[in-house]
Formats: sequence, C-alpha cells, structure tokens
Amino acid sequence: MTPISSQNGVSVKAEVGKTAQITMEAASDEIADLIIDSNTVMHRSLHDQPLRVVGSEGLYLHLENGQKFLDATGGAAVACLGHNNPVVKKAIIDQLDAVAYTPTIFYSTSAAEELCSLLVRGTNGAMSRAFICSSGSEGNEAAMKMARQYFVELEGPSTRRHRFISRKQSYHGTTLGSLGLGGHVMRRKIYEPMLSPAISRVSPCYAYRGKVQGESAEAYVTRLADELDVEFERVGPENVCAFVAEPVVGAALGCVPSVPGYFAAVRKVCDKYGALLIADEVMSGMGRTGYLHAWQSPFINTAPDLQVIGKGLSGGYQPVAALLASPKVIEVLTKGTGAFSHGQTYQAHPVGCAAATAVQKIVMQPGMMEHVRKMGMALEAGLRKHLVDKWYVGDIRGAGLFWGIEFVQRKEDKTPFEPSQQVAMGVHKLGMQEPWMISLYPGTGSVDGARGDFVLLAPPYTITPEDVELIVQKAAGTIDAYFEGFGVVSEKNGTIEVAQ
Repeated sequence: MTPISSQNGVSVKAEVGKTAQITMEAASDEIADLIIDSNTVMHRSLHDQPLRVVGSEGLYLHLENGQKFLDATGGAAVACLGHNNPVVKKAIIDQLDAVAYTPTIFYSTSAAEELCSLLVRGTNGAMSRAFICSSGSEGNEAAMKMARQYFVELEGPSTRRHRFISRKQSYHGTTLGSLGLGGHVMRRKIYEPMLSPAISRVSPCYAYRGKVQGESAEAYVTRLADELDVEFERVGPENVCAFVAEPVVGAALGCVPSVPGYFAAVRKVCDKYGALLIADEVMSGMGRTGYLHAWQSPFINTAPDLQVIGKGLSGGYQPVAALLASPKVIEVLTKGTGAFSHGQTYQAHPVGCAAATAVQKIVMQPGMMEHVRKMGMALEAGLRKHLVDKWYVGDIRGAGLFWGIEFVQRKEDKTPFEPSQQVAMGVHKLGMQEPWMISLYPGTGSVDGARGDFVLLAPPYTITPEDVELIVQKAAGTIDAYFEGFGVVSEKNGTIEVAQ
C-alpha cells in the first residue's frame, strides 16, 4: 500500500480529513437552508401553506406562531393516545438502538413477532396471522390480493373469482386498487379510466338517509342483504372474491355505524355464495368504537375473514397498518403454496412495529375500552344537548370516541347544502381561528358523492370528563358561530329557507 506522504510535517491524510470536515459543515449549512424552504413540499394544496406545527402535548398541537389548538380529531382519527406519549417514544428509541431496518425476505425481528402475537391474541381466535404494512391503502390492497390468492389456491388457477363488491359512498384508500374498491366519487373522479372494472357497489348501511319512513331496522337490514344477494347473482357468484365494508364508515359518510344485524346478514350472503367478508377497520378499529375491534361490538358481533387495521394501530407515532387473516384463509394458503404472493420493502418495519406494540399495550390495558365507551357516551350527550335541535344539524351519529355531525339546509327533508358552499370546510376553517382553536375533521359527499357535509370528532382514548366538556363547548360554539353567517329567509310550516 502506498504510504501517505507529508509536507512540512503535516500529514496529507489529516489535511484531507480536515478539508472533508469543512466541506461537510458547509454542505450542512446549505442543506439546512433548503430544509426550511416550504415551497419544496408537495402540500395538499399548491396554493395554500398549511400551519406549521412545532410542538405537541396530549390534546394540543403547538404552532410556530405561538398559538396552540385542540386536536379533537386525532388528525384523521389517528392519535388515539394523544401527542408526545413518553412510553411510545421510549419504545421507538429502544428499537432504534437495536436495529432500525431489516428486509423481511431474509430476517425477522422480535418487534414484528411481538406485535403480530398481540394483534392475533386480541381477536380471540378469529384471526391467526398478521401482515404488517405502512398504510390503510396498502392494507386494503393486500386484502384484495390475499382474497384472490385464496380462491386460486382453493379452486385452482382456472378459478373465475376476480371481482369484488363494495358499497357506494365508501373509502378504502388512494392506491389504484384500493381507490377502485371504494365508492368515493370525488376521490375517484379523475382516475376513473385507470380503475378496475371488476368492482361493483351496493347501497351503504346508512340509516339516516337509507331507511324509508316507517321501516324497521330489521326490514332495512333485510332489504340491504337482499340487494347484496341480487348483486352477487347479477355479476355471477362464481366470479366474486369478497364483499368489503367498513363496520363504521369514517371519512366517506361521517361516522355512520352499521345497523344492528347488518353484518350478520351480509355474512350469510357471503357464505351462501362462498365469498369472503372483508372488514375495513382502518379508521374505526383498534379501540376507536369502544371495543378493540369494531366487529366485536354488540351492534356488529360478526367476525370477518380478512380485516384491515391502521391509524389507531400505532396512534400516529409511526406509519403502520396491518392485514389480519382468519384461520380459514391461512389454512388454504398453508396447504397450497405456503406463502402470500405479496411483499413490500418496509413490510413489518421494526421501528413501526415497536411503536405499534407500545401503543397497543396501552390500549389493551384493563379498563381502557370501558373508559372509551364512557367518555363516548358523555361526548354524544354533550353534542346532542347543544346541537340536536339546531336547524342546520341533520344527524349526530357514531360509536365510542368516533362521532359525526351532518349538516343540512332543511331539517325536515334532509336537504344538503350545495358543494359550492363548502360548508364542512368552512366549519373546519373557522374552528382553526380564535377564539375556538379546535380541529374538526371536514368531509363531503355523504349524500351522493358530491353533496353532503359533515365534520368528525375522534379525540384520544385517554380524555377526561373535563376534556369532553371542553371539546363539546368548542365544537358546538364553532358550528353555531359558522351558521350565524346564514340568514333565515323565511319560515313556514316548520320549513326553514336559508341564504348564505
């Protein structure tokens, strides 16, 4: 090896090292300048700069300008334990000290194995394996692929099963597969030519708008199950892999829970035709409804064949979601190829798994779900007390700590506002201002994919009665203040006509 020479007693190697250090420091300064250039970020809007968060604690997010606002929605029903939880932060750091990343094609980690064991145990035997990914969209995509593979291995490569049935006004993700699965009109609109034609949709279980006058809950459920049965026959039951539905619909309808008996009824239809039942619990699962899994609640009480979870799984501390598979599905794959023909680079990421495990150990503590149900009842009572009689509130619905408020311009016939009025977004924007400083998650399209405004509330599971009172006060105050900007044109025979 050629020796390193020296000049005037100074090592050339040392000089090179010194120069490299100076260069790195200069580069770091330059990079720091680039990092704070928010114009390089592909924000949700290219025209508006979102508020910059610089700190967080519990229910609150702290802004760069010194303000703080109450995060009553946990983002998109994500932050189930609030912000800056020290136990979860420590779990992440401990995992980083061990290993940050390993490719699952070669290795496993105790972090992944502990999380999957915890998740499977929480289903009381209804599920037997867990596939860990990074988002709900990925989870639903994986569910579609596993359903297809299940029938390829069960019925052979020549199986005709490739179709899926989902529901109108549904949302299952933004990847092309999961977007095609959903029925959210506005999210699908510009991508329609690219979406799979092998998916059809039936009516959602949406009692506020779906039930006809005088119809009982039992008759409504029967009518929806019959509609699903007819759709199986229309597309050919031998072509259908699965029926996909959210036990409590989140962003597409605004916290709409299934009518009791609905999931048991659609389960029977799926079993009749040999199709799988997939429950999308990305938004409503992992304790959000007051039960670890929404399907475990008394108003559903029906286990699916495949289940997708996310959001509250890791509480936002890491991007984590999962697909849970039943023993029925896993048995077929085990006896067949013995593998799931799917995989991703960040599948079962150790740091994500460690964060999710820490979150779920808190969520699964004795008494936590009872607390969620208790605080949920208090939240419902407060919202109804302050808002149920207002002319602009059509419906208040939800379960656990997952509540939606739907707005109407005529209460008696449930007439929605026009999309051009941007009512839900207007309520949200007002809530982000003084004196309210509260986050209310806005949504649209609940009526027909375009019309229908609502806001969601999904506070942390750890809230206190005092927190509930504050959320109700701020939420109701914001909504009332917003609609003060609408003038009442006339009121005849209980009909209110309004103008903005």
